[in-house]
Amino acid sequence: MKYFSPQQQWILFALALVLLGTFFLKFYWHLPPVPTLSSAKEVVVEVSGEVRQPGVFLYQASPSLGDAVKRAGGLKEALQIDSTSSSAMLETGTLLTVTREFSRIHPPLLSPSPPSQAQATTREEIKIRIGRMAANKLFVFSIPLDLNHVSFQDLCLISGIGESLARQIIAYRERRKGFRSVEELRKVKGIGEKKYETLKKCLEVRR
Repeated sequence: MKYFSPQQQWILFALALVLLGTFFLKFYWHLPPVPTLSSAKEVVVEVSGEVRQPGVFLYQASPSLGDAVKRAGGLKEALQIDSTSSSAMLETGTLLTVTREFSRIHPPLLSPSPPSQAQATTREEIKIRIGRMAANKLFVFSIPLDLNHVSFQDLCLISGIGESLARQIIAYRERRKGFRSVEELRKVKGIGEKKYETLKKCLEVRR
């Protein structure tokens, strides 16, 4: 029987370690994927109305209402936003509409001034309505449409939905008084499993 010298044994041992390491790296160990800007889920918010730079803005995380108005250049006039609402966090697809309104302030009933002199005054306020961006803009940023609020015309914009299928979806929604989940699309006449797999990426049911 042939024996290996101590030096040869060390060489064989080192080769075995290299082979084991190579086997482990190839079959068991995988580097985690490196996130890229294209794969990151961005938050899309549109701001319109009484701001200096209205438009659509992208964020890496959900912004507050105040942050979104500030990103749009701030208000046109030196008016304050309610501090409670300005801290509200916004989700992707949100549309902020900033308007300037006037409200009448009536004097208290126990005012010391005579009724003829106690006149109502007006106060200018900033009102911000929170809604959803238009369907065509949501499509640009691959944001799903709400099944319970999408219009017939907007449904027809989705690839694979023609006028006939859009009517079926609207009829089902009215008959069932709304969708409870996207999975209910399977129950709509004309939607098979293949079409459902395509449509579920474009639609959602908002709570």
